[in-house]
Amino acid sequence: MSTVCSRLHQMIQRLPLHRFPFDSEAIPRNGIYVLFEKGETAHGANRIIRVGTHRGDDQLRSRLAQHLMWEKKDRSIFRKNIGRALLNRDGDPFLEQWELDLTTRKAREQYGNLIDTRKQAETERQVTEYLQGNISFVVFRVDNRDERLVWESKIISTVAQCQECKPSTTWLGRHSPKQKIRESGLWLVNELEGQPISQSELELLEEMVIASR
Repeated sequence: MSTVCSRLHQMIQRLPLHRFPFDSEAIPRNGIYVLFEKGETAHGANRIIRVGTHRGDDQLRSRLAQHLMWEKKDRSIFRKNIGRALLNRDGDPFLEQWELDLTTRKAREQYGNLIDTRKQAETERQVTEYLQGNISFVVFRVDNRDERLVWESKIISTVAQCQECKPSTTWLGRHSPKQKIRESGLWLVNELEGQPISQSELELLEEMVIASR
């Protein structure tokens, strides 16, 4: 697993690295994104801390914007998890309100009046500042939706099951209230125990990565 994961990291690093503010025209419309975080390393490279994709066609650019720019944590579980860790680190009781999902009209009617909107906006800004100041990423093109989902799962499982991909002692995720995030070193709770990339599949993935350079 360590050998495959090391090759995966080295392969991914050859793609163009993006940071905020990034040129959306340089991002394919369909594909997979791989995120890195300042101060996190593994296999002599930037350590992968999140992998993601999108379900709808032509939505990769929009999905990245939801994570890094749109201050709406209920539209981005990544933003929500960053906020959880920041609030938990600071012992902030607003964490209880941050957990509420107001996506649906019913939820807004039920919980909307319980939210400290000023604190909500302040926390959203803190999340944005952290993401834009600490996150970089690469992307590679995968047009087929089902293929995107398969590769997303396999890459996540490969990194999660690698014994060398451990977070630093100062990684923000260590403050997450989610045990799977703290232990995996990834800002993810799903696909951690799936089927990792095989040696033969790694060759196929490398072809896709090379085509995306």
